[in-house]
Amino acid sequence: MPNTKRSSPLAALLAAVAVCAGDAVARVFPFGPRHRAVNDLANQFVPFHARLWDLLHGRADGGLLLDWQAGWGTSFLPDYGTYLSSPLAPLVALFPRADIEYAVYTITVLKTALAAAAMAFLLRRVGPGGVWWWAAVLGASYALCGWSLAEGTYNPMWLDGLIAFPLLCLVGEWTREGRRPLLGPLVVAVCWLANFYTAYMATLGAGLVLLVRLAATDSFRVRTLGRAALTTGLGIGLAAPVLVPVFLGSRHAYPGVVRDFAPADGTDVLARLLPVTYGFATPAAFVCTAVPLLAGALLFRRDAPGRERWLWGGLCAAVAMSMQWGPTHLVWHVFATPNGSPYRQTFVLSGVLVLAAWTGLARGLPDRGALLGGSAIVLVLAAGALPSPLLTSWSLLLAGAGLAAVAGALLLPRRGRYGLLAALLVTGTLLGQAAATTAYADRERLARLDDYPPWGPEHARRAAALAAADDWPASRTDSGLPRVAGNDPLLLGGQGSAYYSSHTPAVLTETLAALGGGWTSRGRNLLSLDNPVTDALFGVGARWRDGAVARTDTRLPLVTVRPPGPPPAYGPSPFRNQELLLGSRVYEPPHAGACRVGTEVFLWSPDATGTARLGDHPPVHLLGGGPKRRAAMTSLGVQRVPGLKPVLPGPGELGCLDHARLRSAVTALRARAATSIRVTPDGIRATLPPGGGTAVVAAPRIAGWHCADTEALAYGGLLAVPLRPDRTELSCAFRPPGLGAGLGAGALAALLLLVVLVAPRRERPD
Repeated sequence: MPNTKRSSPLAALLAAVAVCAGDAVARVFPFGPRHRAVNDLANQFVPFHARLWDLLHGRADGGLLLDWQAGWGTSFLPDYGTYLSSPLAPLVALFPRADIEYAVYTITVLKTALAAAAMAFLLRRVGPGGVWWWAAVLGASYALCGWSLAEGTYNPMWLDGLIAFPLLCLVGEWTREGRRPLLGPLVVAVCWLANFYTAYMATLGAGLVLLVRLAATDSFRVRTLGRAALTTGLGIGLAAPVLVPVFLGSRHAYPGVVRDFAPADGTDVLARLLPVTYGFATPAAFVCTAVPLLAGALLFRRDAPGRERWLWGGLCAAVAMSMQWGPTHLVWHVFATPNGSPYRQTFVLSGVLVLAAWTGLARGLPDRGALLGGSAIVLVLAAGALPSPLLTSWSLLLAGAGLAAVAGALLLPRRGRYGLLAALLVTGTLLGQAAATTAYADRERLARLDDYPPWGPEHARRAAALAAADDWPASRTDSGLPRVAGNDPLLLGGQGSAYYSSHTPAVLTETLAALGGGWTSRGRNLLSLDNPVTDALFGVGARWRDGAVARTDTRLPLVTVRPPGPPPAYGPSPFRNQELLLGSRVYEPPHAGACRVGTEVFLWSPDATGTARLGDHPPVHLLGGGPKRRAAMTSLGVQRVPGLKPVLPGPGELGCLDHARLRSAVTALRARAATSIRVTPDGIRATLPPGGGTAVVAAPRIAGWHCADTEALAYGGLLAVPLRPDRTELSCAFRPPGLGAGLGAGALAALLLLVVLVAPRRERPD
């Protein structure tokens, strides 16, 4: 294999080895007893990949458009486009489902390796004069930047942006040269499909790199910018069938956290440039010490044109400063400060630094003067970080050792055994710093972030029990409590109310809250609601409770027919709201603070945090306190002692459920329920008794439902259809909002791309 073709494979190997070595040092899954199940990795990404596994193996309830498992029935295409549209995601199908965490980890390492390979390829493409193994080391340095090791590793869909940046820079090179008119838009489309959020940031970064390349090479032309804009627009247009539903899914979602951007302390920003640091609200800007050394040395290279030196230096400084200024911060983040880390664009800074480092290195190794200047810049930046509490002793030790090793390697003679020694010194610096940073981030994440139990024998037993009880669509099976993660129905099975996504529909959150449901993450992480009335309303025939599957006979089919009349109007009491949706009174108010003997005592105290207890029943722990958290309505047990009052952690409302009344109400509704029901991957069909009224489907009325011959309405937040007396068929299909427009935009982009490809040929003379 020629040397020029070795860079990418070596870069990929170095990246994979460093990540795995760091995880092994930290004794983190899959190399030790510590787990990786933190934050959204456990709550969203692993469960969504489990859902993808089910889809690919034909075992999912629903399809690409509609998910019948989570949130009582939600739109799936926006979730797919946000979390699962990476070309690498389908690799989960190659693993056993019980090993879904292994699958996600493998894909994470593979994405990191591909980012290293892509950057190494780009470097050889923009500056072929450099030493091949240096391209591999710098490519791996980019993929092993602090952002990748500290944040991307537990947000694996972001790593598609890490891959996208060098690919989009490569597209910029093609447009600069007027080449690859077909491949360019296709690469853009794949990048935006893989993860539109980080692809947007990568596109901004690649655009800045293209401007510098045009200015530095005297090839700046308005036509080139137009060609780049057209290529980008066509690529995004090709991805529109997924992107438009994702965008509208966000528009229909329950409002998330609204934050004002506050720049990080300058010393903390400088500290994050060094290895072995961690901070959730600071930019993880670490990149192997070789990179800032070489990027700094470029400024002092007398063999490089002044324009080139100052353009690249200015770009590095501009990107770094843009992360700290409010208006440009908003530009990087699609004009909305994100919930969580406010420096999600940091990987672009790492990429720009690597490109600057290679720009000088492609001209040859720096002389002693340039090397001294680059070393001085690194030392000044490190000195500025000294006051930061984020700095660790290992940070200074590894940074200092790395600076000495890389500088020494650059001073060695360039042939024979000295060349091998130089390669070992630089590679050792990269692997040591990256592995140590990985291990430190692994430990800090577990100490600072929410963590959840990893998949184990108990989860496998629970999943098997839920599968054995599953009777869909005759009834739902709820994954129940205690929860494993935010999307237990996707991970464990069943068809429950629990659901966590950036696209959690507002109508679902509001309906669940009105009925007594609880949440975290300010209404986007909905909890399972264990309540006999809501179980009846939503057709839950079995649920996990107290270590086993509990079955109930008070359930309704998915479709019932209600008498003609206006839909229920919810008020502040979830007990009354449940009765309005049920159409019968089933709760009694407590008398003097106590329920009647034989009734089941339910507590609604959404803002309470603490323990509630009724007599000798097991205590119930509440975790409320809006707007971030909301405690769900919960059962305190059956009242056995006359006049016994529950002990409550704070103010709340009590409801006394009469199960006999509930059974009577369910029996009455069953008489007017569907006689047959068929669910499809994108809809529902049912045969109804004659007589008219309103057909109510036990699914939220999210945007996108369309029913044959009539308008889909909302009945207490649920999907409903008015019926004529002679109508006995219900047929409703779901199409995510924006799917039609997205398909149209995609078709138009494909047509324009065809015109772009054909037009130059028609202009050629015969």
